[in-house]
Amino acid sequence: MPSRRMLLCLAGLAAAGLAVERLRPRGKPRYDTSLLPGVALGGYDPVSYFAGAVPQRGLAGLTLEHDGAAWRFSSAENRDQFRARPAAYLPRYGGYCAYAVAGGGTAGADPEVWQIVDGRLYLNASRRVHAKWLRDPAGYIARADANWPGVLGRG
Repeated sequence: MPSRRMLLCLAGLAAAGLAVERLRPRGKPRYDTSLLPGVALGGYDPVSYFAGAVPQRGLAGLTLEHDGAAWRFSSAENRDQFRARPAAYLPRYGGYCAYAVAGGGTAGADPEVWQIVDGRLYLNASRRVHAKWLRDPAGYIARADANWPGVLGRG
């Protein structure tokens, strides 16, 4: 039977744990899964953005869990490439609209509106937003880098 002292210690640890949990910022998930719950990039294959002119939809049967999100792939080869080097294929800013992150917020992105800059994948919310983004990608990237990941804790 646990001693009174041990029970008080456990109660104190539990209370401290709850206090720490309350201090953690509540916010958005690290990856945008707004188009398909739990699935990053709306189910598009992240490797396919780097392999050709048109990104490919991933298949539910070729799904890999990484960093709290499900990632789908159009081929086993692409899945294996991602597994070996995920950082090479992950979209910047968790796949949220890069223009929105540059502005200090977040917005869901359209997986078919994208650009690769210096080997990194950036997504935008719409073609209209993408036209604005194209005016100064380097400037928007610098601002978004300064805001990321702090924007995730904002309501």
